[in-house]
Amino acid sequence: MPVDRVHSTPVSCWGLWRIEEDESSLQYEVPHETAPVTLANPFKRLEFLAGRALIKTLLEGWEFPYQGITKDAYGKPFLTGSSIQISLSHSYPYVAAILHRSKNVGIDLEQPKEKLLRIAPRILAPQELQDAGTDVVKHCVYWCAKETLIKIYGRKDLTLAHNLLVSPFELSQNGHLVGRILANDKETAIPLIYYVSDGFVVVISA
Repeated sequence: MPVDRVHSTPVSCWGLWRIEEDESSLQYEVPHETAPVTLANPFKRLEFLAGRALIKTLLEGWEFPYQGITKDAYGKPFLTGSSIQISLSHSYPYVAAILHRSKNVGIDLEQPKEKLLRIAPRILAPQELQDAGTDVVKHCVYWCAKETLIKIYGRKDLTLAHNLLVSPFELSQNGHLVGRILANDKETAIPLIYYVSDGFVVVISA
């Protein structure tokens, strides 16, 4: 079974898919989907199809049909013919997705890499940068949290270091975070949950 894990509540669920299939096998899972011709990278094509196969699997758990995904002008994905809210993320060989019956959701999946230390001064506020130190995994949690906040907000006109903030935290295998979106002259607190596993980090909206 390609679905690595699924976490469910009465109103939301999220899952992780480890890609082990070839493109034709994933295409069989979602026969009405086609990876865009602009995706020349074969791994990106696998991520595209696996993400939709995962969404379909999660919907089947709720006994909802999967009719495809559309995107708005800002690139935010929506389910065709359904008010269920979704968010997707991928970092080969993993794909993650989250559903919620009514409210905006976000999810981000990344693999801890040294490059996060190099770009940290551009994406972290001073307090966040001090808290993360040289811990690559903690930097990854901060990065995923900010990407999750962007997906909840639904637009890309915010600055990571100034408009999307995450309160300092003690790193563990999983835990809760407090994110804040500063936009339109107001501050919105967003509860988040993070998971650290072997080789990747996932942050989801709580």
